[in-house]
Amino acid sequence: MTPATLLAANFAPALAAEQKSAPVTDWAGRIGWLVGLALFVALVYWLMREGWKWRGTLQGDLPELPTAPPDPGPAALTMTGRYHGSTTAGQWLDRIVARGLGTRSRAELTLTDAGLDVVRPGAADFFVPAAALREARLDKGIAGKVLTEGGLLVVTWAHGDRLIDSGFRSDHAAEHDEWVEALNSMIKTLSTEGAGR
Repeated sequence: MTPATLLAANFAPALAAEQKSAPVTDWAGRIGWLVGLALFVALVYWLMREGWKWRGTLQGDLPELPTAPPDPGPAALTMTGRYHGSTTAGQWLDRIVARGLGTRSRAELTLTDAGLDVVRPGAADFFVPAAALREARLDKGIAGKVLTEGGLLVVTWAHGDRLIDSGFRSDHAAEHDEWVEALNSMIKTLSTEGAGR
């Protein structure tokens, strides 16, 4: 046995014994820090909630959302997916929370000649009349949700005196192109008919 091996064999048990952590003796200090941290986290969440409510108050002038007509006609397209939120048009971080538009949820979209019906289980449904539709496009983000390029269907629509962007993501992203084409075609047809009157 070489001197180096002998030395390592003698020190191995001593090193293993030294790696044990010291016993906790200041339980009151540790519990105090944990309680303080929990209170800080609770304060941050409370402030976030108050900010959300304040934003809703500031947007209180937003009119009630339209509801679907009793007979909207046959469905041209349907889609299931997620509703990611609504923002002021062109300002992808200016989230609109009034009238339940800030609540992310599952969504079922139906496009008819009457407009776009958005059914949201667990959140308020809304309807965008065909005359209120302004544009549809593919984008990568809205209101704090960022996806891959073209991963989000964004529909721009008029409500009251505001233009609103609403973001949706289909369960089958390949459907997005078809929706953009159908919505923009419908908008173009309506604007051509309106100009001809």
